[in-house]
Amino acid sequence: MSKLLILILFFVCISCKKDQQKGALRINHPKTVIQDTTTTQDQYQKYPTLFTKNPDFIAYEFDYPVGKPNGKGYYNAQKFTENNHLGDDWNGVGGGNTDLRDPIYAIANGYIFFAKDIKGGWGNVIRIIHQYKGQYYESVYAHCDTILVAENTFIKKGAQIGTIGNANGIYYAHLHLEIRDHILMDIGGGYSENTSGYVNPTEFINNN
Repeated sequence: MSKLLILILFFVCISCKKDQQKGALRINHPKTVIQDTTTTQDQYQKYPTLFTKNPDFIAYEFDYPVGKPNGKGYYNAQKFTENNHLGDDWNGVGGGNTDLRDPIYAIANGYIFFAKDIKGGWGNVIRIIHQYKGQYYESVYAHCDTILVAENTFIKKGAQIGTIGNANGIYYAHLHLEIRDHILMDIGGGYSENTSGYVNPTEFINNN
């Protein structure tokens, strides 16, 4: 083999190694996903500071979200875990759309971190973070006809936050209420056999 051929093969091998290294860098580059996780964690960590600075909004007890304080004039039409339901569906005793635009109240003191229309079967949704006995809980109010509160604000127990809706006519009017003991989860689908992160809303309110 001539010296010229050996030199050519040598430079080809070096070039291939450089290309492989560049390819490896491209494969490993999407580490920005880790940054997203850090952002979520930072978002969670802000709540202790928020409630420390605003102790008047720490939760001390819970009430029902309709017919305050004890749900008078309403009934739980689809209970927690019934048909794999992850919340309670509060309907007016008159049935149908008789409770359309009735008031919805915050079940406890807290911080509103989400309040917007996410369309589809959810419609207008309000999500509130509660600090209670050193733990964090989240209440979710779905299918609202109107939202009467703003994101990134504090709320007192019993204050009106919206009105009962029907997700733009998809259902008869009712309030879908969830209480979660894992905050900041994805909105989810409202139904699942896996109830991890969710608590029985009626039982929780009655006990607290």
